[in-house]
Parts: sequence; structure tokens; C-alpha cells
Amino acid sequence: MSELVVTTYSMWNLFRNCRKACEWRYIKELVPIQRDHNLSFGSLAHECLEKWHRRRDLVEVLDHIDKSFPNRHSDDGQKADWHLATAMMNGYASTYPVEDFDVVFLEKTFDGKITNPATSAPSRSFVLAGKVDGIVCIDGRFYLLEHKTASQLDGDYLEKLWTDFQVTLYAHYVEQVFGIKIAGIIYNVLVKARLQQGKGETEAEFEARRTELLAKSKTGKTTATRKIPETDADFQARLIAKYAESGMFHREMLYVSRDQFETLQADLWELTQQFLDSRRRSVFYQNTSYCFFYHRPCAYFALCRSGGSPNVIENFYEHKPAHEELREESDAGEEQPVF
Repeated sequence: MSELVVTTYSMWNLFRNCRKACEWRYIKELVPIQRDHNLSFGSLAHECLEKWHRRRDLVEVLDHIDKSFPNRHSDDGQKADWHLATAMMNGYASTYPVEDFDVVFLEKTFDGKITNPATSAPSRSFVLAGKVDGIVCIDGRFYLLEHKTASQLDGDYLEKLWTDFQVTLYAHYVEQVFGIKIAGIIYNVLVKARLQQGKGETEAEFEARRTELLAKSKTGKTTATRKIPETDADFQARLIAKYAESGMFHREMLYVSRDQFETLQADLWELTQQFLDSRRRSVFYQNTSYCFFYHRPCAYFALCRSGGSPNVIENFYEHKPAHEELREESDAGEEQPVF
């Protein structure tokens, strides 16, 4: 029997949404050279939360943020993200000085069989692997801890959580692999503040604005003064004040139904059969409805639009093995409960 192929939720979710994008990533192993900013910031937030929940050492967390943005003094993008991450984690530590749960595992990887629901026979082609953000315990019941960063938190966002295929899948495999019955999911949502650091005005910009105000003034005078750039200290204080407001952090608990396990098992098996068929026939069609699904171009939009041009690949993409997230090693060694 040939070696089993390791798959992840990310792969199956991408295959479900756009088979062509799945082929680019998981068969041809291409990734954009320039990583999506939202994904990069989300990864940093996960790293910070892991460190915080492992040792509750805010100094260590803030030091990690400093090291993640070594060029923040000369790079405006890094500087903005450093400000946001620093204020976010300061606010998080203040909002949750103590927890009502005990940490069992953090960033725990798993792998398990994919089973045919009709025969209970395991797949001869695939296994499924993944990494959960955390497993926590409240009053003797176990929950998955799922971190989310969101640009906006509202009723629609919370309403969509029950459709989260990933956590239901993970709950099923955690029960299989570790023998821990999962009662539900705790979504730990951190909202990204939209504040921008005041840039101030150049002398020329001020003179132009002053001239415009004078032209509109009935007295021929104006009290306008030049806008001075907001200092890092002032902007950080404004961000921290923002994170002291309600609604910047939210936890939502959803309970897991065993009926959902049966549904996802059937769905996952169906995906494996469709993938085998696509691979056998070398047919991975595009789902153009997914090209701008997140209100921005898909990571492979330029590649699809060019018809897979070798020049586009050479200039904008690089080869990286699939499922890199499973290879990222924790710097804290074996997971230990914090509390």
C-alpha cells in the first residue's frame, strides 16, 4: 500500500471552495512570496496568546512582539503592526487577569484516520492532521480554545460561528486521538482597533490649509496651527485606552453536537473521493465566485488570470511544502498546564 498522504482542514476547505487554488497550493506547492498581511498578523496574535496562556508573563509577550518587528523604527507597516499588537496584548492581559478555565494543552498537534462512514473502513489514501490552539477544562468538562482576530465583531460574525467546519472537525479528532470528550468550543475573539497614528502636516501642507481657511474667513484671520505628528507614546496610550473599552475582546461558547460529527465525517469522506477523482483526471476547475471571497483577490488570482504563466510563478510565487503549520515547533517544549 502506498504511503498515506497527510491532509489538513486548510487543504480540504480550500478544495471545497476552489479546486484550482487547492491544486496550486497542495499539489504544485506554490505560495505567494508576499504573505497576506491579515494572515501574518493573525499568526503573531496566536504566538502571543500561546505565550501568555503558557506562562502569563506579559514582559515575555511584549518582548516577542518587539523581536517580530525589528525594522519598526524605519518601516511604517511594521510600526503600525507593532503598535496594534502591543496595545492588543496589554489590553488582553488587563481584561483577563485570571481565567475561569485550566489549560490542558496549547498548540497541540494531532493526526487521525479518515473513515468511510458507510463501512467504517479507514482511507487507504489520506490521514488528517491539525493543530488546536488550546484545550481547556472548566468544572471537569473539556473545551477547544479557538483564537480569532477580527476587524469587526457584530451579530453576523457571531452567528456564523456555528458553521465553523474546522473546530467541529478538530473536536472530533481530539476525542479520537486523545480520548478527551469535547463539550464545546470557546471562541476567544480579539478585535483589531482601527485607529491610525496621526501623521501631522508638512510646512507646505500647513500653509496650503491655512491659505484655504483664510480664503473662507470673513475676518481675514485664522487661529489654525500646524498639526504635529502624534508621538509613539501618545498613539500607544490612545490605543490602550481603546482596548479598555468594552467589545474589543469577546468570548463565545458553543456546544458540540454528536450529530455534527456524523455529518462532517460524511462530508470529509466525500471530499476525499472528489479529490481522488480530480487528481486521477488532472481536473481542478476554478470557482470564480471565490476569487474575491474575502473582499480581496485570492492568493492565486494573479496565477489563474495569467493561465499559470511561468513568469508570474517566477516573480510572485515560491515553492514551499504543504502543511507548514504542522512543522512549526513550539519554543516552550512539551505543553504543560499553566494553572
